Amino acid sequence: MRLLVTPSFVRAAKKLRRPQKEDLDAAVRAIGADPGVGEAKLGDLAGVRVYKFRMSNQLCLLAYRILDSESIKLLTFGPHEKFYRDLKQSVG
Repeated sequence: MRLLVTPSFVRAAKKLRRPQKEDLDAAVRAIGADPGVGEAKLGDLAGVRVYKFRMSNQLCLLAYRILDSESIKLLTFGPHEKFYRDLKQSVG
C-alpha cells in the first residue's frame, strides 16, 4: 500500500511529541491494513473517509482519500473541534 501525504499533514505531524506520534502511526497502520475502516463522508466531503482514534487520551480524526487499490492520500488529522470546517476548506 502506497501512502501519500499532504504538506499540511507533514507539518502537523512534525509538531507531535513521541507518544502522540506513536498513536498517529498506529492509526496510519490501521488504515493501511484496511482502507475501508474509516467512515465515508457525503455531500461536500464525498470521497473522503474519516478514521477516529485516540491520541493522548483525546479523540482525534484522520481524514484520507482512497485514490486507487494501491494508493491512499492522508489529508489531515486533529481533534474534532472545527475539524470538518477546516477539512472542507482544504479539500474544496
